[in-house]
Amino acid sequence: MPRTRLRKPDWLKVKFPVGVNYVRIDRYHRQQGLNSVCRSAACPNQGECWSKGTATFMILGSHCSRHCRFCNISSHPPQPPDPQEARKVATAIAELQLKHAVLTSVTRDDLPDGGAGQFVALIEQLRLQAPDCRIELLIPDLQGDWQALEKIVAAGPEIIGHNIETVPRLYPAVRPEAEYRRSLALLAQISRLAPDIVIKSGLMLGMGETEAEIQRVMSDLREHHCQVLTLGQYLAPTADHYPVQRYVPPDEFEQLARKGKEMGFEHVEAGPLVRSSYHAEEQFSAREG
Repeated sequence: MPRTRLRKPDWLKVKFPVGVNYVRIDRYHRQQGLNSVCRSAACPNQGECWSKGTATFMILGSHCSRHCRFCNISSHPPQPPDPQEARKVATAIAELQLKHAVLTSVTRDDLPDGGAGQFVALIEQLRLQAPDCRIELLIPDLQGDWQALEKIVAAGPEIIGHNIETVPRLYPAVRPEAEYRRSLALLAQISRLAPDIVIKSGLMLGMGETEAEIQRVMSDLREHHCQVLTLGQYLAPTADHYPVQRYVPPDEFEQLARKGKEMGFEHVEAGPLVRSSYHAEEQFSAREG
């Protein structure tokens, strides 16, 4: 595996806008002790999204129980869940007057239900404090615990996402504690439990996958009832993470987006800077249009 770091192309250089909304969301993080995937995962779109007044809140702490080689989130031993976390996050979302909240978590294989109960508690708090807010979840695989998944689904979020992340050949090197088929099964299980919930997934490109492998994964996702797909460029957070093998040019993302629509995805958000929650509200509106 090459260790030489590739030079980042111009299309991946982003400005870091700030403004009233950015300052307000940043203040909430610091004052309330909240976590977001925007900050913990070093998302390149943090400035843009926060300036627009949107953020992806991350629950169940800031330490993940897994050791994926692409991710910037800490894998130090997780702490016990905060019993006040659901209330605090819901209060922040209500006071920020968000109309579309994206909620994710670290993976918590150390918890009996994988953290499902914390998702349910947060949804319940949001229904009380921000009843008009649309709820989008990005959940871990729960180690295939379908009873835990059923509790999340029964709480009634509008959208549930679970990222497939990469092609199955690369799982041992990139996310060794995950299972490709288990992730697909989770998506199908959501559809079986609640056909009205929008199902979403995403891949990072540039890890060494082939075009044929990408299209095979896209086909698998459609067969397992995924409706919304995000495709973005993988960016190694540090030199110690899995190295970028290729920077995928924008026109290839456009071609994959067209292919996805041909396959039957209701919406495909594809581009070098696309992430699961990037333009999440617009993604939901686009599939309705």
